[in-house]
Amino acid sequence: MMTSYRNYLSIMGLCLLAILSIKPALGAELPQNSECFESRDGMSQVNVHDTATGVVNVKCSPDTGGVLWWGDPFEGTIPMGDMEVEADYWHEEAVVKPREPQIDRNKMLTICGMACHNGVYVPIPYNKDPRPLKMHLDIIPDAMNLKHGKGSVWCLDCHHLVDRTKLIDNFGYSVSFNQPQKLCGKCHGQVYRSWRDGIHGKRIGMWDKGGKKRWWVCTECHNPHDVEQGDRNSGYAQLAPEPAPNLPKGMTNADHERMHHGPSKSESLH
Repeated sequence: MMTSYRNYLSIMGLCLLAILSIKPALGAELPQNSECFESRDGMSQVNVHDTATGVVNVKCSPDTGGVLWWGDPFEGTIPMGDMEVEADYWHEEAVVKPREPQIDRNKMLTICGMACHNGVYVPIPYNKDPRPLKMHLDIIPDAMNLKHGKGSVWCLDCHHLVDRTKLIDNFGYSVSFNQPQKLCGKCHGQVYRSWRDGIHGKRIGMWDKGGKKRWWVCTECHNPHDVEQGDRNSGYAQLAPEPAPNLPKGMTNADHERMHHGPSKSESLH
């Protein structure tokens, strides 16, 4: 019995050494200061680094460049802020990843508010009528054919007329870029309700009702300047799928999965 126990300890020790020897190799997949995106490439970037608990904040996919999982789902988040309509966020600790730092990565917000749209260099418009733009062509190639609203809205229906560092609601009050759901809900009421109910969009964090959760807001996934993008006409750039997992040892195919899903479309035609 004692010999068997010693053999067991030896085996466990070897397993532990193997795990420790593998750990550096796993870390090599996540070089410090590398970057990947959470939901929309170019507008939801995050840098890989160690957290206070000793694990990396995110794991990036080497195939798609997207985030695979979060070591700390709440890192860099702030409280969602006041929301007028009751929903789950009233009864839990709801946090969001602020959008302003992403938008201001190239100092766009800073320049817009101080250097350009200060009422002097760029005069305040008299109305919200569409007009050709000489700037922001990288964002809006054709301001007279805005890919949002099918001709019923224009830039100043969403952006504040005076303070370009803010958005605007139906009553003319300013809305933070960190709370775009308040703006999008002006027109997209049904989707907004689904988002409040947790059907539309994404949340991560605690599974229990009332637990702390991070909510994804509209512009983390959707491009507001091109919501007619692509065949799906939704402004949502579909993420590339991750490669299929490796088959278990000794298995040469995954035909057994078909018993759960039925024959493929091509097979059903024969």
